[in-house]
Order: sequence, then C-alpha cells, then structure tokens
Amino acid sequence: MHKVVNSAEEAIRDIQNGATIMVGGFGLCGIPENLIRALVRKGVNNLTTISNNAGIDGFGMGLLLSAGQIRKHIGTYVGENKLLEEKVLKGEIELDLVPQGTFSERIRAAGAGIPAFFTPTGVGTIVAEGKETREFNGRTYVMERALKADFALIKAWKGDKWGNLVYRKTARNFNPMMATAAEVTIAEVEHIVEPGELDPDMIHTPSVFVKRIFQGQLYEKRIEKRTVRKSTQYRVPGTE
Repeated sequence: MHKVVNSAEEAIRDIQNGATIMVGGFGLCGIPENLIRALVRKGVNNLTTISNNAGIDGFGMGLLLSAGQIRKHIGTYVGENKLLEEKVLKGEIELDLVPQGTFSERIRAAGAGIPAFFTPTGVGTIVAEGKETREFNGRTYVMERALKADFALIKAWKGDKWGNLVYRKTARNFNPMMATAAEVTIAEVEHIVEPGELDPDMIHTPSVFVKRIFQGQLYEKRIEKRTVRKSTQYRVPGTE
C-alpha cells in the first residue's frame, strides 16, 4: 500500500517513447508541473498527449512542445499556444480536437469500463465524419469511443501515502476522471499526510486508482492570461 516515491523522475521511470499520456489541468490550473518538467528532462518522444489544452508557450505542456516530444495531441482548446498552431500547420503534430463535453465523457467512460456511447454533439459536422450514427426518439446521435491512456499524470492538493487524493477548488477539473482512465496513474501533490489523516468523506480520488504519489516542489501556479483595468481616481461627491 505504500506508494510514495522520492521524485518526479522516479515516478515516471517506466514512461517510454510512444506512450499515450493524460495530463490533468484546465488552462494552467491544476497541471502536474513537476511531472511535465521531468518528462522534458527524460527526453521521451513520439508521445500522444491527452489534455484539455496544450499549455502556453514556454510553460506547462508548452515545454514538451518546445522540446519536440509530442507526436499527437488530443484536446479541446489550443487557442493560447502559438507553437502548437505552427506545428499543426506544418504537419509536425497531429491534432484531434474534441468537443469539451464529449472529451470529458470519453475519459469518464474509459474509467467506468464503458467502451463507447452516443451523443448528439457534433452530428452533421466534421466531428461525426467516419463515425457510426443512430437515431433515438427522433434525434440523431453519433457514437464516441472511450478515451484511455497508458499513463495519467495528475495534480492534487493533498494525498496520503496510500494514494487517496483531495483536490482544491478549480484544480478539481479533469484530474479526478483522468485518474481512473489510465493503466498507471501518477499523482503529484503539494502535501503528503499519513493514512487516516484525510477525512474519508472529503476524498475525491480513492487510492485504488493511484499507483505512485510524490510531493512536488517549486509550484509556479501561473495564470494563463491576466487582464487588468487601469486604475481610476474616484472622488467622493462633496469633497472637491
């Protein structure tokens, strides 16, 4: 039951070239920063990555892009990454864009052992090209297959040594479902506690899904895009 490893490098020891990897996070929130940096240092390539987005230039999964380690990316949004756009247009990376709700459900289905499901999303568009469609109650649906991976790299706020995980706020995005949909789930956490210290009713990912856990370091927690309003001098009426 003791699943703690000492470092990100040890945690990804068996990730090899050509692996399919899920990477948790939404934008830059809740991404496994330490595991991504470790993958870059290891230099594995020809990867298929499954993530809502592909980070930004120079940070998050953008580091894997810069190092030329990604062969194919499956996600829902790529608007903040100029490098990915360039690589896709040049034919250097295969891109599979999936509607976000469908993306979530494909991952959840894999974790639940459901091979495929029908959804109305994408019917009549290029999303449905080459896929089976059926009519239910007078409405057309397209069949989508479950989406699973060899490895899931996820980020949680706190975990115990058995691998039970608790996420904090918006970081509870794609991480919980990805933890269920891979052969090997690796969790990096900000805090590791002893078994029994976590309230059982507050655990988001049970330990049965987690193979390895370690305490990460040097979290930047960047904001993907920040827009601020120019300060304005307000005057209280009658004080002129």
